[in-house]
Amino acid sequence: MSVVENFSAMNKVVVGLSGGVDSSVAAATLHHQGYEVVGLTLWLMKGKGQCCSEGMVDAASICEQLGIPHHIVDSREVFQANIVDYLVSGYEAGITPLPCSQCNKAVKFGPMLHYARTELGIDKIATGHYARISYNPDNGRYQLRRAVDLSKDQSYFLYDLAQEMLAGSMFPLGEMLKTETRRVATEFNLKTADKPESMDLCLVEHHGSMQTFLDGYISQKAGDIVDKSGKVLGKHTGVHHYTIGQRKGLGIAAPEPLYVIGLDAVMNRVIVGDRSSANHPECTVARVNWVSIPQPTAPIRAEAQIRYRSPAVPVTVVPVEGDRIKLVFDEPQFSITPGQAAVLYDGDIVLGGGIIERQQ
Repeated sequence: MSVVENFSAMNKVVVGLSGGVDSSVAAATLHHQGYEVVGLTLWLMKGKGQCCSEGMVDAASICEQLGIPHHIVDSREVFQANIVDYLVSGYEAGITPLPCSQCNKAVKFGPMLHYARTELGIDKIATGHYARISYNPDNGRYQLRRAVDLSKDQSYFLYDLAQEMLAGSMFPLGEMLKTETRRVATEFNLKTADKPESMDLCLVEHHGSMQTFLDGYISQKAGDIVDKSGKVLGKHTGVHHYTIGQRKGLGIAAPEPLYVIGLDAVMNRVIVGDRSSANHPECTVARVNWVSIPQPTAPIRAEAQIRYRSPAVPVTVVPVEGDRIKLVFDEPQFSITPGQAAVLYDGDIVLGGGIIERQQ
């Protein structure tokens, strides 16, 4: 049973509106079902793109079309502290941070729920994410699940949501295919029905590229590109321009393809090797949030997804200490990247997830 079915049609709900087609359809669908909908847009940055000035205008237009109130909350300082500073410090340290899961918890869901409850007296929020929520009476926990449309599933980015956030959230698009979302937008004659889908991180969309964004905060410091033995093979323009697993743009002539296998921010070196050097059988994961199950005290079997677009693969999950775990893969994995998320699944259920600390 989906969480949506647990509420009567007259409940009030605050819908997070970015100005894109997905959040627009979420608001229109709930409004059509009889919910008393209030639109809420977080002002994260100035400029073009969803969540920016352009997105706020489109969100306001959707609210006007639906005849619902629209609130805008200035969240630029929160976004700067939790996302921009987080990204910059991570890249400076030689890791590749994943901003989306951090943003969902610290910038979006937490603050949205707080604003809805304290300022509007409304207990529930909804977003246009492709994911599902259910309740498991056996362990008394809300479960985060993959969306029906696996090609659009966003549960990977939502693993860090706390139980209170899941209990107060709704995902109206979780049971829909993307093609159905577009169809519904057209049927409701929404302004955003034909709006192109954002394909990049908001910062990339805003600045043109991640490199351009980072160069505004991190000075370019040239250094050596070396192999595992320390032999200098070439030069780089800044460690923050590279990520684990990268093959293109190295500027090195070699008899076989070379990949980035390590980033040494202290020595200002980019370490490269052949593809086999980028495969690892284990990794340590920190800051683990157990979503749908209590924290295990003994090893368990699961499937781990270590990148958004990669398939989930079989692993043994070994508790280490505190909020850390070790993942032992059935087969070595390519390009395990510190700073990215490792999300654990049992079928379509998100068991938990955390941030990759190091590969082994």
